[in-house]
Amino acid sequence: MASEEASLRALESLMTEFFHDCTTNERKREIAFFCCYLTFPEELLDNFAQQIGAWRLCLYFLSSTRNDYVMMYSLTVFENLINKMWLGVPSQDKMEIRSCLPKLLLAHHKTLPYFIRNKLCKVIVDIGRQDWPMFYHDFFTNILQLIQSPVTTPLGLIMLKTTSEELACPREDLSVARKEELRKLLLDQVQTVLGLLTGILETVWDKHSVTAATPPPSPTSGESGDLLSNLLQSPSSAKLLNQPIPILDAESEYICSLALECLAHLFSWIPLSASITPSLLTTIFHFARFGCDIRARKMASVNGSSQNCVLGQERGRLGVLAMSCINELMSKNCVPMEFEEYLLRMFQQTFYLLQKITKDNNAHTVKSRLEELDERSEVAQEPSLLLVRSQERERRPWSYIEKFTDFLRLFVSVHLRRIESYSQFPVVEFLTLLFKYTFHQPTHEGYFSCLDIWTLFLDYLTSKIKSRLGDKEAVLNRYEDALVLLLTEVLNRIQFRYNQAQLEELDDETLDDDQTEWQRYLRQSLEVVAKVMELLPTHAFSTLFPVLQDNLEVYLGLQQFIVTSGSGHRLNITAENDCRRLHCSLRDLSSLLQAVGRLAEYFIGDVFAARFSDALTVVERLVKVTLYGSQIKLYNIETAVPSVLKPDLIDVHAQSLAALQAYSHWLAQYCSEAHRQNTQQFVTLISTTMDAVTPLISTKVQDKLLLSACHLLVSLATTVRPVFLISIPAVQKVFNRITDASAQRLVDKAQVLVCRALSNILLLPWPNLPENEQQWPVRSINHASLISALSRDYRNLKPNAVAPQRKMPLDDTKVIIHQTLSVLEDIVENISGESTKSRQICYQSLQESVQVSLALFPAFIHQSDVTDEMLSFFLTLFRGLRVQMGVPFTEQIIQTFLNMFTREQLAESILHEGSTGCRVVEKFLKILQVVVQEPGQVFKPFLPSIISLCMEQVYPIIAERPSPDVKAELFELLFRTLHHNWRYFFKSTVLASVQRGIAEEQMENEPQFSAIMQAFGQSFLQPDIHLFKQNLFYLETLNTKQKLYHKKIFRTAMLFQFVNVLLQVLVHKSHDLLQEEIGIAIYNMASVDFDGFFAAFLPEFLTSCDGVDANQKNVLGRNFKMDRDLPSFTQNVHRLVNDLRYYRLCNDSLPPGTVKL
Repeated sequence: MASEEASLRALESLMTEFFHDCTTNERKREIAFFCCYLTFPEELLDNFAQQIGAWRLCLYFLSSTRNDYVMMYSLTVFENLINKMWLGVPSQDKMEIRSCLPKLLLAHHKTLPYFIRNKLCKVIVDIGRQDWPMFYHDFFTNILQLIQSPVTTPLGLIMLKTTSEELACPREDLSVARKEELRKLLLDQVQTVLGLLTGILETVWDKHSVTAATPPPSPTSGESGDLLSNLLQSPSSAKLLNQPIPILDAESEYICSLALECLAHLFSWIPLSASITPSLLTTIFHFARFGCDIRARKMASVNGSSQNCVLGQERGRLGVLAMSCINELMSKNCVPMEFEEYLLRMFQQTFYLLQKITKDNNAHTVKSRLEELDERSEVAQEPSLLLVRSQERERRPWSYIEKFTDFLRLFVSVHLRRIESYSQFPVVEFLTLLFKYTFHQPTHEGYFSCLDIWTLFLDYLTSKIKSRLGDKEAVLNRYEDALVLLLTEVLNRIQFRYNQAQLEELDDETLDDDQTEWQRYLRQSLEVVAKVMELLPTHAFSTLFPVLQDNLEVYLGLQQFIVTSGSGHRLNITAENDCRRLHCSLRDLSSLLQAVGRLAEYFIGDVFAARFSDALTVVERLVKVTLYGSQIKLYNIETAVPSVLKPDLIDVHAQSLAALQAYSHWLAQYCSEAHRQNTQQFVTLISTTMDAVTPLISTKVQDKLLLSACHLLVSLATTVRPVFLISIPAVQKVFNRITDASAQRLVDKAQVLVCRALSNILLLPWPNLPENEQQWPVRSINHASLISALSRDYRNLKPNAVAPQRKMPLDDTKVIIHQTLSVLEDIVENISGESTKSRQICYQSLQESVQVSLALFPAFIHQSDVTDEMLSFFLTLFRGLRVQMGVPFTEQIIQTFLNMFTREQLAESILHEGSTGCRVVEKFLKILQVVVQEPGQVFKPFLPSIISLCMEQVYPIIAERPSPDVKAELFELLFRTLHHNWRYFFKSTVLASVQRGIAEEQMENEPQFSAIMQAFGQSFLQPDIHLFKQNLFYLETLNTKQKLYHKKIFRTAMLFQFVNVLLQVLVHKSHDLLQEEIGIAIYNMASVDFDGFFAAFLPEFLTSCDGVDANQKNVLGRNFKMDRDLPSFTQNVHRLVNDLRYYRLCNDSLPPGTVKL
C-alpha cells in the first residue's frame, strides 16, 4: 500500500508539472518517459501501459486521487487495455474490471468532473462493446436500472447516449459479425428504451404542468391561433398544444435535456416504426415549444438571479434539442406507409409552432421575436455545476431558428410531395407562414437559408407542372397569390428604397467563393425572381418592369443636372440628402438591370411571338439607356461624392450593357424573323447598340465598363450575326482602331475580346443565307488583312538569313509573343466548332504566323514561360484546325516537338523549372493526346515514338516523385493511346469476332502494352487519390469498351495482380473515399473468372496475408460467400477487409507467447 501511495503522489506531481505552462518540451519528454503512456498531448507508448496488470495500479489511482490529470491518465490506460489488449486479459481480471469500474462510477459520479465521468462511462461502454451479452450479460440491464432510479437517472441517460454512439455504428476494431450482432441487440432494446424516455419526459412535463394549470390571464396563458384548427383538425390537439409551458426546476431541465439528446441520437439510426409512438411525438413537440416561447424562457430571470438567467437559457436549449429530434426523423426519406400518418401529425404540430413564432402581438414584432429566439443556447450541465463550475462547461452554439429552418428545408425537399396530397394539410396557409418567417429573419444567413427553401419549393412546383401539363392552370391558380407576393417582396428586399439599413450591412468588397456577400445576396434573390418568372411570366414582367422604369427615369433625368466646369463636366447635385437618394436609386437601378437580364431566357424559343411586345419594350429601353450613358459620358463626370457616385454611375452603365447582352439570343431570333420580314426596326436596334458600344472601346474608359462593352460586341458578332453588322460605321471605326499600329493597345482581356468579335464578324456564316450569298471571297481577304495587322510585330520576329534584323531585347520579344499568341489562340479556339469554310479561311489567315511559331520554338525551348504560351497555341491549333493544317505540316510539327523534348529537356522542365516547366510538359502531352485520337492511319506511324517517349523518357522521371504534376496528363495520354488505337495491340479479325471464344485475338507490341499496364498498376500504390480515381476509371472504361479484363494477356498475367493491389489498398485504408469504386472494379475483374477467383486467388491471397493465423484465415475464407451478383460480392469484399483488419488488431494486442486456439 505504501508503494502504491508513493507512486500516486509521484504521478500527481509529474502530471501537474507536465501540464504547467512553464514546462519545456525537453522536460515533458522526460516526464512522458516516466509516466508511461499518455494520449494527450502527444502519444507515447511505454512498457507500463502494455503490461496487462497495470490496470490494478490505475484502479487504485482512480479511487484515491482527485487530480484530474491522473484520473484521465488512468482511464486512458483502461481504454487502451480494453480496445487493444482485451483478448489477452485473463478472464478473472476481466470479471474484476467489469465489477470495479461500474461501482467506482456509481460511488463518485456526482463528485467527478463531468469530463472524467463521461470518460469513465465510455470505458465501461467499451467493455460492453466487447463482452455484451455473453460475458457481460447485465450491461444493458444495469443502464436501464440506472435510468429508472430517480437518484441515478442522469447517469443512466449519459450511459445510454454513450452506448448508442459507440455500439450502433462502431469503429472498425470489430468484426462485421460483431457489428451486426450489436446492432441487432440494440434494436431489440429500442422499444423499451423509447418507452422509458417517453415516461421520463411525460413525468417531468405533467409534474410541472400542475403548477402552471391555473395561471393568471397574463403573461403565461395560452395563445389560440387562427390557423390552428386548419393545421390540427382536432380541438383536443389544439387545446393540448395551447397549454401553458411549465417552469422546470434545474434538476428537471438537466434530465430532460439528457433524454432529448438520447432521442436525437437514437433517431439518427433506428428505422421509422411503430416504436416511435404518437405519445412520444406529442411529448417531443411539447418540449419544442420551449424554444419558441419567449415568456417561458424569460420567466426564470425576472428576479434577476444569475442562476435563474442560466436556467432561462437552458429552457431555450430544450426547444433546440426537441427540434433536433424532429429533424432526425424528418431527414429519413424512406417512410413506411404506416408511418405517414405520424408524419402528417408531426407536420401539423410543427406548423403550429411556426404560426406561434410568426404571430404578431403588442409585445413583440415577428422580427424581434425571431432575434430573441436566434440567441445561442449552451449545452446543459448538472445543476450543481451551472454556476460554480461554469468555466468547465462545454460550449457549443445552438440556435432554435437554425434548427427550425432546417426542419422547413427537410419538409419541402423530402416530404412535400407526399404531404401535399393530404386534404388535412393546408399548403397555401403553410406558405403564408413561411413567407412571414422568411422576411422577418434577423440575420442574412437566415434569410439566405429561407430563400433556398423557396427555391426548392419553386423547383418542386415547376417539375410538378411539367409532369402534369393538363393540371397546369389549376396548380398555378392555387399558388398564384403566394408566388406574386413572394416576387414582390424579394424585389423589395434588393432595393435600397425599401431595405437600405440591411443592404448597407452587406460586404461588397471581401470575396468568398469568388463573390462578395452583396453579390451572393443579389444572386440568390434573382434566382427566386427567375423561377417565379418561369411559372408566371406575365405577372413577373408586370411587377418588375414598372419598378425598373421608375429608376430609369431618375437616371435618364440626370442630364439636366450636368454643367460644364473648367476641367470638364460636373453633376450639379451636391446636397448630402440628394446625393444619398441618388446613390440608393443608382444601386437599385443596377440590381433591377441584373434582374431584367436574368429574365431574358423566358422571352425566347416557343414563346418568342407571344412575348415579343414585352421583350421589345425591354430591349428598346436598354438600348436607349446604354446610348445615353455613352453619349453624355457619365463614367467620366465629376460628382460631389466621387468615391460613391462615380462607381455607381459606372456600374449602372456596365449593368445596362450586360443586361442588353443577355438579350442577344432574343436578338438572334428577332434577326431570323427580320430577315424574312426585312424590318428596319431591327437594323435600328443593332446600329444604335453599336453607337453605344464603340465610344467605350478606349483606353480612357474604366476596365469594368470597357469589358462590358467588349462582351456585348462579342455577343452581337457571335450570337446575333446580322449580315449588315460589318457595314455599320461604328463597327468600321472599331476595325480601324484595332488594326492601327499607332493606336494604344487595350488591356489584354479587352484586346482579346474585341479581336475575337472582329474575327467572328468575318468568319461566322450569316444565318438564313445560302452558301453562295455568304460573300466568302471578300470576307476571306478582310480576315487575312485583320490577322496580318494583328500579327505584324510577331511575324517580324522570324529569323531571316538574307537580312538579319537588329536584336530585340528578350523582355520586349516576350511581350510581343504573349500579346499576339493570346489573341490568335482565342480566335482559333472560338472558331474550332464552326463550319469547314470558316476554319479554312481562319487557317489561311494564320498560316504564316503558325510557321513563324514553329521556327521560333527551338530558340525558346529553355524559356519555359514562352514555350508554355507557344504550346498552348499549338494545342488549340491541333484541336481546332488540324485538318486545315494538312498532314505534311502537322507531321513536321509533331516531329519537331519529339526532337526537341529529349529526356534531358524533359528532366529540366519537370525537375528544375517548377510549375511552369511542368505545365510545358503537360501541354506537350495534351497535344499528343489529340494526335493519338485522330482516326485513320495518317498519324499511326508516330505511335511507337509517342509510347516510347511516355514510357522511356517521361515516366521514369515522374514515377517516384510524390508530386502529382504531369502524371494525370501522362496517364490520360496512355489511356487515349490504348482506347483509340486498340488494333495497334490487338489485331481483330472477322473470324475471331464471329467465333468469339474459339480464336483469340492476335497480340502485337506486347512489351509496350505490358509496360503501360504495369505503370497503371504502380499508380495504385501511390497516395494521390485523384490520380488513383482517374486511372481506375480509365481501366474500367477500357474494360467496358474494349473488354480489357477478358484479353488473354491481361487475364493470365495481370488480372489477379490488379485485384491483389486493390484489395491491399482497401485493407490499408489509404484511399477510403474510393471504397465503392474499388469494390466495383474488383468485382468486374473477378467476374472474368469467378471460378479462378474463388478457387485459386482468394486462398492464395489469404495465405499471403501476414498478421493472421491459419484458423483466422479459414474463417475469412468461409465468410466470403460465393455470391456472383455485384451488391453481394462487394459486401463480401468489404466484410473480408474489415475482418482482416480486425484480426490483425486483435493479434497485435496479445502478449508475446500467447497460445492461440
